[in-house]
Amino acid sequence: MKFTRLIYLFLILAAVAACQTKLNTEANFNLLPIPARADFSGASSLDPSSIRGDLEKAKGEFTSGGKLEVFDAGSIELELNSSLKLKNEGYQLSITSNEIFIQSNSEAGLWYGLMTLDQITQDAEDQEAYLPMVEIIDEPALAYRAIQLDVKHHLEQKEYYYELMDRLAALKINGIIIEIEDKLGYELQPVVASSDAFSIADWKAISDYAMARNIRISPLVQGLGHASFILKHPEYEELRDDPASDWAFNPLNEKTYEVQFDLYTDALKAFTHATYLHVGGDEVHTTGRNSGKSPLELQLIWLNKVSKYAEDRGLTPIFWDDMPLKNAGVYSSIYNSKLTAAQVDSIWAKNEINLNRFVDLFPKNCVYMRWNYSMPESPGNDKAMKWFTENGFQVMGATAGQTRWNLMPLENSNTANIRDFALSSIDNEADGLLLTLWDDDSPLFELYQRGIATFAEYTWSGEKRSDDELHTAFRQRMFGPELVSEEFAFVESLEGPVAFWKNALLDGKDRNRLRNIEDPIKEAVIEMPDLESLGTWTEKYQDRVSKAAENLKVVEEVLSKIEASKKVAKRNKYNLEAYEQVAKVVQFTNQALITLAKLDHPSGEERNIAKAELIGMEAKWNSIESELEKVYGKTRSLNKPDDYVLDQDHHVHLANQAKRFSDWQFYVEDLFLEKIKE
Repeated sequence: MKFTRLIYLFLILAAVAACQTKLNTEANFNLLPIPARADFSGASSLDPSSIRGDLEKAKGEFTSGGKLEVFDAGSIELELNSSLKLKNEGYQLSITSNEIFIQSNSEAGLWYGLMTLDQITQDAEDQEAYLPMVEIIDEPALAYRAIQLDVKHHLEQKEYYYELMDRLAALKINGIIIEIEDKLGYELQPVVASSDAFSIADWKAISDYAMARNIRISPLVQGLGHASFILKHPEYEELRDDPASDWAFNPLNEKTYEVQFDLYTDALKAFTHATYLHVGGDEVHTTGRNSGKSPLELQLIWLNKVSKYAEDRGLTPIFWDDMPLKNAGVYSSIYNSKLTAAQVDSIWAKNEINLNRFVDLFPKNCVYMRWNYSMPESPGNDKAMKWFTENGFQVMGATAGQTRWNLMPLENSNTANIRDFALSSIDNEADGLLLTLWDDDSPLFELYQRGIATFAEYTWSGEKRSDDELHTAFRQRMFGPELVSEEFAFVESLEGPVAFWKNALLDGKDRNRLRNIEDPIKEAVIEMPDLESLGTWTEKYQDRVSKAAENLKVVEEVLSKIEASKKVAKRNKYNLEAYEQVAKVVQFTNQALITLAKLDHPSGEERNIAKAELIGMEAKWNSIESELEKVYGKTRSLNKPDDYVLDQDHHVHLANQAKRFSDWQFYVEDLFLEKIKE
């Protein structure tokens, strides 16, 4: 009987084994950032499902504050090895036929080894394949790889920030500079806080969550200029440098520092893991209430005081470097692409004395942040960075994944400039680089992900693959291996129509600059066809209508690609939904222009079609806008509080021009529909 049972059990196990699906021995492993060295040598015998549990346990151990060096990760062996000749955060990962071994000289390196193993495991799971046999030796090209979170115009839903930290950790981002402005519930200066601000405890929880994933958040509290979020309130008007402007503090008023230091103190309660205190300081000229002191001297008085505050608390201050360079007369050499290196040298030879005259007033404990979003490779930019280093100052670069673009980042997610500044920083052995993500015209933050991934690649790995290969890797990591084919690539195709959309319904005006026009419907919105003079409108706007027709086809193809992508994507379909909403907004404008051309057509049939389309245009737009707000609202807090005080909008930020999302984002569309009614 016992023998019979054994035979029966054997037959059951054999049947189960026979029914199990055999895993693939070939798969596409596309890591991001790409490791410094990775030697793949075929398939292992490791089923990804058999190590997923141990991988998650090891990740959980690190994020809960445990030590990976003493943690039993089951099928994954982890070892801290101080003799490894690797940079900090570097690691070695070995997957043999039946073993996984990660070693590093730091806990952070073991963590990043797990992050790479997670990507490999995910690819194997996605493709129902065995893990590969691979030997990886990896380390970062730059030590500090930080992104900026700019929350001055709106907040994301709280849960989104936690999800974001997990994404950034997977990309080996290790720092965040958060431009907090009025989105922190200040306790020492409560007037400054917006009524929808997160509390100190809320931000501290997010900061702790990030730090548990090796991401250190440091605050940026704006001053000397960019101070409208403070000085717009009547309680602080006496601190203005210009009584009529809420832009800048008076650096000679001691109460300026009482307020700024209170804001710093509360920010540091929220971001307790900070190593930096970014004090701002860009785009500002002050007079000290007509004190007779030069703008550069006044700025250095302010910078020394705020730098001393940071130093006394064990922090390193960061300062945007543009104003000293402007005041000295060398700033133009940075952004003039026509200048040769010799011409740049000539400009500096003439004007460097203006910097050197005050060189002893520049605080030594400060990091001077050389921001350049369009020409990081210029001789002038290199010259400016060298001036700081040659005078014994710390300097760090800042590139951009988003500047003043509406709806979505353009220029291939600013890939070329991110790459060039990262490579320049690596060549000059800089400590790090910041990716600014400005919220000025406020695209949905989800659409910054491609630029963040590009930045992660170049700051960790340098240039090891082409832009196209990098963006292919992004699609695989973001959505799954089904989307690696070029047939699913659409972002670059959408950029041209988005750029056209911005002012396509306006006559010689800019979308950002309509609020001061007395009658924007009459003075700014594109004119309507004159039915008494058919053909005149089409002749005037022929180029615009042709471009709309061209864009219509492009966007139709983009929408088709997005729909196909949504069907096969394994994850992050929300990202695709967000691009889809952008495409539909753009398509409305293309169709509107073509409808106006039909209305101007000699054929009565065409005009009747156009009239019917015009009658339904408002309902069509309302549907598009409603759907977009529904999608955006999944991650973004759309509207400002009813009691929010708008500032003077010195830099014409769209997102600063109204409290309701639709009133600033789609002000032009609303004006256009009003003109149709008229």
